[in-house]
Amino acid sequence: MATAGAVKVPGGSTTRPEVSRALVRFGWAVVGYNVLVILWGALVRATGSGAGCGNHWPLCNGEVIPLSPRIDTIIEFTHRCMTGGSTFLVIGLLIWTFRGTVKGLAARAFAVASMLLLLNEAFLGALLVKLGYVTGNQSMGRVVVLSIHLSNTLLLLAALTLTARLLTTGQRWAELRGSKTKKTWALLGLGATLVVGVSGSLAALGDTLFPASSLRAAFAQDFAADSPWLLRLRGVHPVSAIVAAAFVLWLIGQARRAGEGKLAAIVVGLLAFQFALGLADVLLLAPVWMQILHLLGADLYWVALVALAAAVSSPQQISNTLNIAS
Repeated sequence: MATAGAVKVPGGSTTRPEVSRALVRFGWAVVGYNVLVILWGALVRATGSGAGCGNHWPLCNGEVIPLSPRIDTIIEFTHRCMTGGSTFLVIGLLIWTFRGTVKGLAARAFAVASMLLLLNEAFLGALLVKLGYVTGNQSMGRVVVLSIHLSNTLLLLAALTLTARLLTTGQRWAELRGSKTKKTWALLGLGATLVVGVSGSLAALGDTLFPASSLRAAFAQDFAADSPWLLRLRGVHPVSAIVAAAFVLWLIGQARRAGEGKLAAIVVGLLAFQFALGLADVLLLAPVWMQILHLLGADLYWVALVALAAAVSSPQQISNTLNIAS
């Protein structure tokens, strides 16, 4: 394992810590793996497999490994195994980040945050199972716990993204002192986008619990006075998406001024792709495969947006590219 050192930047006295290329790649690989875990979790919800292991946790129907599993048990148990894999990966990332970087590197703090958020993620997932907030449960309790769970999921993905990005840039805490105004707007943009993500997942839950027979019937459900309140909440998702897009457009403009045009273009492309997927999701009456594809686009967009917000609010203080050890 390569150890971190200090690399002097030509033309100035500023030093930038050396980070192993393997560690940087591992950081981004952990981000990618957790996106897969999130997608499989959505499959659990969309297929009504949340009770596949009963109300047992961490055991599955009282067994360490289910011996005669049903399809829903396989789906739920696979999700738990993937979450376990994520735990080992994040622990590995945390240890490697501390052993492979110098003191003061900002990535260390976000690696710790990732570990804490992952532990909270496991706790919230277990809570959903133990309280029976799965399959056809329509209670307010499920919505509250699920909203917290989804928010934590996005925060976890953000923390992992920032860990990987800060390993890539090698920035120290002292270098993260950007404009307070930019930081505020960046946080508002991320917060608004988080609301979009949570409201979108709740809308998908409504589609799963109360499937519509046609597009006209779906719109009628949204506005009918006697519709379940979960369906009437679906309108929050497109409205919040439009509001969040306004913040994101500001971020994109700032990113181009900061020389982050390539990253800004990626965010623009993913944003347009998301709106197209959202429209297709509505027109096709939210089939499971479209829900998963829409969520994949949302996760990739969130990762890119977090990286963009970091670039705008805390730009690198030096123009030289970080030296990365082989």
